[in-house]
Amino acid sequence: MPFPTAARLTIDLDALARNLAVLRIAAGGAQAAPVIKADGYGLGAGPIGRRLWAEGCKAFFVARLSEGESLRAELGPNRPATIYVLDGFIPGAGSRLIAADLTPVLASLPQIDAASAFAAAQGRALPVALQVDTGMNRQGLALDEAKALAASPDRLRHLDVRLLMSHLGSATDPADARNALQRSRFDAIRPLFPKAQASFAASAGIMLGPDYRAELIRPGISLYGGGPEERPDDRLEAVATFEAPILYIRSVAPGEIIGYGSSVVATRPMRLAIIAAGYADGIIRSSGKGGGYAWFAGARRPLVIVTMDLIAIDIGDDPAAIGQYVELLGENVPIDEAAEAAGTVAHECLVRLGGRAERVYVGAV
Repeated sequence: MPFPTAARLTIDLDALARNLAVLRIAAGGAQAAPVIKADGYGLGAGPIGRRLWAEGCKAFFVARLSEGESLRAELGPNRPATIYVLDGFIPGAGSRLIAADLTPVLASLPQIDAASAFAAAQGRALPVALQVDTGMNRQGLALDEAKALAASPDRLRHLDVRLLMSHLGSATDPADARNALQRSRFDAIRPLFPKAQASFAASAGIMLGPDYRAELIRPGISLYGGGPEERPDDRLEAVATFEAPILYIRSVAPGEIIGYGSSVVATRPMRLAIIAAGYADGIIRSSGKGGGYAWFAGARRPLVIVTMDLIAIDIGDDPAAIGQYVELLGENVPIDEAAEAAGTVAHECLVRLGGRAERVYVGAV
């Protein structure tokens, strides 16, 4: 059997289901429409979508039109989920939206007018969602635009508005006053579209309490094990475990340089395990300088350097052998702690996990 040099990414769909159950309980029974954009946060939208459908989820959110088309194909005809496309109605995309039975999330008046004109030409009502900007200043109708739209029903007569949504910008900090401000603005808009279901909370918003949940929640990062406040949360399990084998074991004397340049110099005798993974596999290069660590032989091992294809960890005097796997992300290396070491968020750590890793799914349906 050849020596394995590929990293291994294990996606535990049973853990995903248990995380969904935690979020549903916290949401007090609100309907869950998981966010599985960016190929299910890099973990495979098809297997994730099929498992979440089996757990009772009948609606999903993706970002790109192409993601929606791929997810529809992955779900197949026996899983007729509602798939919302956050990019909305892109010029020339109308026929593709209809062919794949996708629901655009309209976030501007030009998108609304384009979608309405397309629907009128088709002689059919087009199912859509409306996104309102309540203070994040990224995408969505301004409050005055939403009010004017509600006062001009003819402008929407070719559209079937099924969902009204907004997005919280500071929900990871429950004490931030902007959360309540955004909630009050959304509450003022909701009565203007009484036939539409309302959605306000993503992962962090779910945990802010019943005033933020509305009728439909959009769990994202916390489904995959990321804490709602960007730190580990004992209620949630790691879904992704990323491991790579030891290629070499080296002893380094004090004063010797490790890796490129001269930024890392051994200050004592060191014994290093060189791991077959690097930033090409999604382990962010800055992790080594930010206090990042791996898990090996029952203990945390500091990341000494991270290069494109190789990582060095300090294993001290503990026994180690070529081919042994080292955990770089998972139950013992929480995604939020890996993100903090890299100076980023858990979302980025997940979506960066490269295509070189062997993928293993636990609990697939």
